[in-house]
Amino acid sequence: MITIRHTRADGTLVEGSRKGDGVWEILKAQRANWKWSREVGLYLGFSRDKAAKMWEIEAAAAALRDAGFEVTVEIDDTARRSFAEAEQERYDRADERADRFGEYAGNAATRSQAAWERSHQIGGRFEFGQPILVGHHSERRARRDRERMHDAMDRSVAEDKKARHWSERADAAGQYQDRRESVPTTLRRIEKLEAERRAWQRALDGEPDSRTPRDEHDGYKPAEGRYLERVKVELEQIDEELAYWREHIRRQEEAGVKLWSAADFTKGDFVHFGYGWYEVLRVSAKSVTVPAMLNDGPVVTKEGARLDWTDRIPYDKVRGRKSAEEMAAILAEVARRELEAKAS
Repeated sequence: MITIRHTRADGTLVEGSRKGDGVWEILKAQRANWKWSREVGLYLGFSRDKAAKMWEIEAAAAALRDAGFEVTVEIDDTARRSFAEAEQERYDRADERADRFGEYAGNAATRSQAAWERSHQIGGRFEFGQPILVGHHSERRARRDRERMHDAMDRSVAEDKKARHWSERADAAGQYQDRRESVPTTLRRIEKLEAERRAWQRALDGEPDSRTPRDEHDGYKPAEGRYLERVKVELEQIDEELAYWREHIRRQEEAGVKLWSAADFTKGDFVHFGYGWYEVLRVSAKSVTVPAMLNDGPVVTKEGARLDWTDRIPYDKVRGRKSAEEMAAILAEVARRELEAKAS
């Protein structure tokens, strides 16, 4: 008996399989992301904290039944863990990866150093330019030593590459929480979650999607039955996640992080983005319009722009603001210093 069980708290797990019974080979042949781990056994990747992927589960169950297995499928999309708990587990696992990858990097660096030292030790006989004496009794040993020296150096280089690879992986894992909690990233995540929430709310209310042709609006009705249960769980989960990230943003604001918005800009101001300052040509709810960012110079104005198209900078990517008067004063001071430098 094979049981495929799904809950949002644990994801999609396969129970009842034993080593060598063929279940893993059947699942691995599926197009879905079936995996195996020592902790939980067979599971469907990226299924935790999400609704059941019924098409993938049913396809796996059908393949197992065709192979002669008795299969039951158990789905409970309401059992879930809190978002804070899931988020903390992601951070903990990233820390574990950082430690593990750091250990891999250290081991590889040690092996690289040992191989390098071995290569130089063997090559000691050649350090003064001693050639291989063809026909001499030492020729065979000298050629063998040279080959061992080159092999050791190749191992040193290969292990050094591994050390750098794992070091980069360790750095990335160590920065996971900082990247995930960065204010611009969080603001974009909140915007995406709000859009998802509106879509699920339309499903709950029976309203058509805004992209649906007007003549096809008739016939929509509120979600019902099993789909209604899923819609409610999705809304509950999104609301919890939104509350978590909005609280994070509130704490960042209290700590002094500036959140830019349309209220901070007027036409003619200058916005700092990347490595330059750009004149604000238009202010909208989500972004400011500026001259093409491919224009040259640290300060790009409408009159001085070499290219005639425009770009938009979303507020979550803004790094600073100056009024037209402040920028004019700065440019005047720069021009004055350049004149003085030429005069001297």
